[in-house]
Amino acid sequence: MGNLFSFCVLGVWVLVSIRLYQVKSLQSATLWTVVGALLILPVKTTVNIPLIPGSGKQIISVLLVIFCCWVIRNKAITLFFDKNLSSVFILVALVGVFITTILNSDNLIVGGYFLPGQDMHDAVVLSINLFLQIVLFFVGKKLFQSYQDELAIFKFIAVAGLIYSIPILYEIRFSPQLHNFFYGYHPHVFGQQVRGGGFRPMVFIGHGLLVSFFMACVVISSAALWQIRERISVFSPAIVSYYLLIILFLCKSKAALLYGLVAFFAIKKISLQNQMRIAAAMALLTLLYPAMSIVHIFPHQKIIEIAKSTVGEDRSKSLMFRFENEEILLNHARERLFFGWGGWGRNRVFDDVTGQDISVTDGHWIITFGTWGLVGFLAEFGLLANSIFRAKRAARYLKNRQENVLLVAHALLVGIVMIDQLPNSSLAPWLWLVAGALQGRADNIIHEKAKV
Repeated sequence: MGNLFSFCVLGVWVLVSIRLYQVKSLQSATLWTVVGALLILPVKTTVNIPLIPGSGKQIISVLLVIFCCWVIRNKAITLFFDKNLSSVFILVALVGVFITTILNSDNLIVGGYFLPGQDMHDAVVLSINLFLQIVLFFVGKKLFQSYQDELAIFKFIAVAGLIYSIPILYEIRFSPQLHNFFYGYHPHVFGQQVRGGGFRPMVFIGHGLLVSFFMACVVISSAALWQIRERISVFSPAIVSYYLLIILFLCKSKAALLYGLVAFFAIKKISLQNQMRIAAAMALLTLLYPAMSIVHIFPHQKIIEIAKSTVGEDRSKSLMFRFENEEILLNHARERLFFGWGGWGRNRVFDDVTGQDISVTDGHWIITFGTWGLVGFLAEFGLLANSIFRAKRAARYLKNRQENVLLVAHALLVGIVMIDQLPNSSLAPWLWLVAGALQGRADNIIHEKAKV
C-alpha cells in the first residue's frame, strides 16, 4: 500500500534516525526515532524483510533503535542478565512461542476452510516478531534510569502532543484526510471515524481511537509536569493541560476521555499513595481479567447498563458487541488454555458450515490469550505489571516530592495502558518504551537505596 512518497519517507526516516543517534543523546534520539515514527510515518506501508512479515513503521523504528544503539553508540541492550522478574517474563514468552508451535502442528479444517499446522520456521518468525514487539521495554529499562531521563520522557510526550494538536484540529474540522493526501490512501475504514456529527482525527497514527489514546497519554504527561511546576517548552503547564484536555474531548473517544479525566483528577487532587494504589489496582485487574471472565464474576452486564445510562444506547451496544466477541474467542481459547492456538489466525473463530471468520478481536488481551495462551498472557502483561509493582516499592524510598510525583504519574500512565488493552489494542512499541523506562527508573531507585 501507499504511493512512492510513502516509501521515500520510510527511507528518509532511516537516515534521519541514524543522524539523530550521531548528534543527540541516546535518550533523545530514541524518543525521536520511536515516537516520531508513530506520529509521522505512513500506516500499513511495509517493506519486505526476511523472517519479519509486515515490516511497517513501528517495526522499522524498533530495528533502527536496536541498530543505532549497538552499532552507532556501542550500547548493548540485554534481556536475560538482570536479576529480576523482567528477564524471566521475556524468557517465558519466547520459549512459550516454540511450545505453542509444537502443540499446534495439526492442520485445521473448519467448514472447508484450511488452516495449516505450524512448524519450526513459523516458530522462528513468530518469536522474532514477539521479540521486536517487546524489546523496547528493555531499551527503556536500560536508557531511562534517572529523574532527568524520566522528566525528558514526560516533556517529550507533552510537546509532541502540543505540536500534534494542530493537524488533529485540522482533521476534526475538515475530516481525516491528511494520510490520504500525503500517502495516497486511508489507513482505516473512514466510516469508523465519524462520530457525534463530526470526525475523529486519524492523522498519521491510523485510527481515531489510537489518536485519542495518544492524547490521553499527553494529558497525563502535561498534568504531571504541571504538578511539579515544569514548563512545557515556553508555555505554562496549566494552560497547556487545559488546552490538551479540550483537544482530548474533541477527539470523541469516551474511553480515552475517561482515562484522561481520571488521571488528571488523580494527579491534581489525590494523594501520591492513593495514586500508586490505583495504578497497582489497574495492573492487578488486568492480570485477573481472563480468570474473572472465565468464571463469570466480572460484571460485564452491569458495565453495559452503566454505559447505557451514561453514554447512550449506541455506545452500550458497541460495548456489548465487544463483550460477546470476547466470550466467543475466550471459549475457543480455553480449548488450548495454557499455550494457545499460535499465529496466522488460528486463534480466531470460524463458522462450522461456511468457514467464514465470525470473530472480532478488539482487545489486545484476548489476542494475546488466544494466540499464546495463559502462559503467554501472563508473561506479556506480567512484564508491564511488574514495572508498576517495582515503582510502588521504589516510591517508598523517594524523599524528593518532585521525583515522587513523576514516578507515581508514570506508574499511573502504565496502569492506564494496561487497562486499555482490555477493550482496545493500543500497545504500540512507544508504550513498551515508556513502561520499560518506569522499570528502569524504579530499579535504579531501589538499587541506590540498597547501597545506603
